[in-house]
Amino acid sequence: MLERLEADAIQATEVDGVTFADLGLGANVVRVLAELGAESPFPIQAATIPAVLEGRDVLGRGKTGSGKTIAFGAPTVERLMSLWAESGKAGGKRQMGRKPRALILAPTRELALQIDRTVQPIAQSVGLFTTQIYGGVPQARQVGALQRGVDIVIGTPGRIEDLIEQRRLDLSEVVVTVIDEADHMCDLGFLEPVQRILRRTAQGGQKLLFSATLDKGVATLVDEFLVEPAVHEVAGEDQASSTIEHRVFIIENREKRDMVAQLANREGKTLVFSRTRAFAEDLTEHLEDYGIRAVALHGDLNQSRRTRNLQQLTSGRVNVLVATDVAARGIHVDDIDLVIQADAPDEYKTYLHRSGRTGRAGKEGRVVTLIPGNRQRRMTDLLGRAEIDVDFERVALGDDVWGESVEFAAEAGQDSTAAEEQLAD
Repeated sequence: MLERLEADAIQATEVDGVTFADLGLGANVVRVLAELGAESPFPIQAATIPAVLEGRDVLGRGKTGSGKTIAFGAPTVERLMSLWAESGKAGGKRQMGRKPRALILAPTRELALQIDRTVQPIAQSVGLFTTQIYGGVPQARQVGALQRGVDIVIGTPGRIEDLIEQRRLDLSEVVVTVIDEADHMCDLGFLEPVQRILRRTAQGGQKLLFSATLDKGVATLVDEFLVEPAVHEVAGEDQASSTIEHRVFIIENREKRDMVAQLANREGKTLVFSRTRAFAEDLTEHLEDYGIRAVALHGDLNQSRRTRNLQQLTSGRVNVLVATDVAARGIHVDDIDLVIQADAPDEYKTYLHRSGRTGRAGKEGRVVTLIPGNRQRRMTDLLGRAEIDVDFERVALGDDVWGESVEFAAEAGQDSTAAEEQLAD
């Protein structure tokens, strides 16, 4: 299916001088976008917003951080206003029990919250209401918001299906549905739940599907739910040609924790990826021992703790976040300029999603992957599938890897081999 769809590629130079107003967004929405720091549209936004406003189904492909949330959020709000006007009704006044007219599906709680932080002020500017529906927290507040009436529901498939089955959520009037990070949704096993949810929305409703990669699961959704979609891909938005510098360091395994500390001992925000929760906690403690402010993010933490730790990185209270792949999606911090993969990923899509945490919105970023010597062939195959060309470098602790002055020295006599290998297994 996807092979038969031709994507319209848009170059960054094609949107020079174009404004959000030129794309068809109203004055209130344009004003709020400016307040959010979006003065002019990114390529994916310029490409897709007019198609959304026309009522077309859209398939948008671009790397994480290319501006997809505004690309679907702003025109969805504008479209709902047009539909209200056509029906002779209006938003702005909350009506008890008003059924939602738009649904935005995300694979994780973190991403749902990130999306709401962008979409909510846009919706409020024209008198529309949003709410978040996700698991891991009591449902009472979410149910209360639905009872008061909402226009846009932003949530994850599991809790949304729970509330549908409880007859607390009715999607029969949803006329615009967005599926964000569709490939990750499928990777997490949400393909069938998403299909069931989409079948409960209004027949003939508009579908917007955004994804960084397109695979079989995404093809299934496109084939069933999108009708003659406008297909857009941002030219030059792949990992290889972006503003991200990729490097692979071959190291001694016993030096891994100290190497992470050496690389993270710097100005700027750093995101470190670990394969296991235990190693994430161990690395966090190790960084703190060296005076590097760090927090962890993984599945053993409750939602409030995860939110608080992420906020500490966003606010600059800490410089380093050490995370398992729970953070590979849905973490939006604009100024992360270094990603360290303390444990190399097992598949290329995970590599792309991890590295998508830096180099966002055209900013420069670095991705460093640490591997032992016996993993070179496997890493070469992975990078080949990701279409990234990287020279492998053999690096020892204390080497000047950036060509800059690096002040770091491991504590005398410290040997972390046994602990690190035990935690990483």
